[in-house]
Amino acid sequence: VQLVESGGGLVHAGETLTLSCLLSGIRVEDYAVGWFRQAPGKEREGVSCIGPNNGTAYYEASVKGRFTISSDNAKNTVYLQMNGLEPEDTAVYYCAADSVGATMLASEYEYWGQGTQVTVSS
Repeated sequence: VQLVESGGGLVHAGETLTLSCLLSGIRVEDYAVGWFRQAPGKEREGVSCIGPNNGTAYYEASVKGRFTISSDNAKNTVYLQMNGLEPEDTAVYYCAADSVGATMLASEYEYWGQGTQVTVSS
């Protein structure tokens, strides 16, 4: 099983980035996928998650209305579109897969990617 994130980068405040999480060895139809982030000196926090087969989506309060999670069964990929980025969104973003269901608890996830850096300048 492998999860590979891509799409991170350096942007200015207010701009948009779309992160991708490509799954191999498991299917997005069968697994919930979550996006988490960790900023320097802070704990890893849940950002958004989506149930199996493009199911119900959940968002952390600070990103609700700005970020959108979605999945593409044909590409076996989950996306996180991030609009209106703020300097506070700067972090390493990770995707993770969970066979039980969508949750914002990192400890529940079985498989993790290596992360992609997102840096937002003011």
